[in-house]
Amino acid sequence: MFLGTHTPKLDEKGRLILPAKFREPLSEGLVMTKGQERCVVIWPTEQFDEYAESLRRRSQNNEKVRAYTRVFFSSAFDDSADKQGRITIPAPLREWAGLDRELVVVGADTRVEVWATVAWNQYLEAQEPGFAALDEDVMP
Repeated sequence: MFLGTHTPKLDEKGRLILPAKFREPLSEGLVMTKGQERCVVIWPTEQFDEYAESLRRRSQNNEKVRAYTRVFFSSAFDDSADKQGRITIPAPLREWAGLDRELVVVGADTRVEVWATVAWNQYLEAQEPGFAALDEDVMP
């Protein structure tokens, strides 16, 4: 399970040093892809495979399913961390999420999200006021 909020920096080569507590769950490999709200999502390979399987079970006759899976899989990149715990976020994903040097890395249960600091702060500003009321919709 990925938890917490971290603020590492992106280096000039597009590399991110993963928070130490995220390295072990990602040590067997990872997949990065576009996430909703313009972040980059990092999945352990096993979790990505499970999510991919759930998408495969959706009807390919549904135009929205086809559109989602095309974008989701075509923007996915697999990687593994180096000995220093660094991964390279590919340029197309950095552009998608507007990532520059200042980042926020968020543990989101089965995945990790990488946000531009400004985008994360704007997201929190918009979402936190209604957070308490969301529990009834999420967990009835």
